Amino acid sequence: MKLIFLLFLGIHGVTAVTHSLKYFYTASSGVSGFPEYVSVGLVDDVQISHCDSITKRNVPKQDWMTAATAEDPQYWDRNTQTCVGNQQSFKAGVQILKQRFNQTGGIHLYQEMVGCEWDDETGEVKGFNQYGYDGDDLVVFDLKTTSWVAPKQQGVITKHKWDKNKANTDYWISYLSQICPEWLKKYVAYGKSSLQRTELPSVSLLQKSASSPVSCHATGFYPNGADLFWRRDGDEIHEGVVKGEVLPNNDGTFQMSADLKLSDTPEEWGRYECVFQLSGVKDDLITKLEKRRLRGNGSGSDFPVAAVVGVLVGILVLAGVVAGGVFYWKKGNHGFKRTNTSDTSSSSREDPDSKKEDNEKQTMMGANC
Repeated sequence: MKLIFLLFLGIHGVTAVTHSLKYFYTASSGVSGFPEYVSVGLVDDVQISHCDSITKRNVPKQDWMTAATAEDPQYWDRNTQTCVGNQQSFKAGVQILKQRFNQTGGIHLYQEMVGCEWDDETGEVKGFNQYGYDGDDLVVFDLKTTSWVAPKQQGVITKHKWDKNKANTDYWISYLSQICPEWLKKYVAYGKSSLQRTELPSVSLLQKSASSPVSCHATGFYPNGADLFWRRDGDEIHEGVVKGEVLPNNDGTFQMSADLKLSDTPEEWGRYECVFQLSGVKDDLITKLEKRRLRGNGSGSDFPVAAVVGVLVGILVLAGVVAGGVFYWKKGNHGFKRTNTSDTSSSSREDPDSKKEDNEKQTMMGANC
């Protein structure tokens, strides 16, 4: 299992911005000191809300999210009610899945990730709803075929149940293609000054020892739609290059690295350069590979521990928003998939015809397996 939940865009010069709204719901069993249920909302991978079974309150995590109450004074109260109501459904789901997997004890997680992406230039919208258990995909909604897919045998029961529930399917079609994008656009407008800012990173070239790869490390950039790659004689290279994922810093910015395994002599290093591209920024940030720029070269005694610690902190922030509530996720062949399991009927969610369209309500319309 891999602690992960951020999606990122490799842009290679593209300046259009794809915004995203994602909700993560996690029920846990056997995890000491961790809430039995946690829900987290993110806009453009910035946390906007948090609720758990200990605090029993859904609260804003960004100042600009208080704008939601200006339009709807009951917004946070209503979402709190939804959060509290969903705890039992997810908790029951864990027990059902433990039975399906013939488990009696241990640590188990049942998760759901639901949301949408919106390209503010083309207007294209993509919706997703994925469930998983213990880091593996369980059930995924295919918006194109309007049916559920079960990557694991234990999810087939749920697939058949939900495929037969036309009202639930109609709800998800509506939510993922219309309601979710509408809320996403609202949230982007609320946080425009923050979400649509751009911050360039500081870039360092790191090498632990003379035989180690050279790591190009960019940190402090925003938004997370970025790319980092190596060029040789002006051409991008892939052989000998290992690109890392975009990770969050604890100040709301992001970081990433690209490692280059060198076979050339130091005299030829000048042919290489590390290129950083950021969504919405026209000019590339180019760092030439020069021996004098390397930090940590040779014995490794001056290797920048602070940079390594920063990466570890980013991973911890990524992993869990653990205080904010995040979870085991797996990157499968079809993208980032989340685990969620619950065998009570999905009809326990709010009536799809209800006029309530707030964020948390929508995402919970199918949590029961």
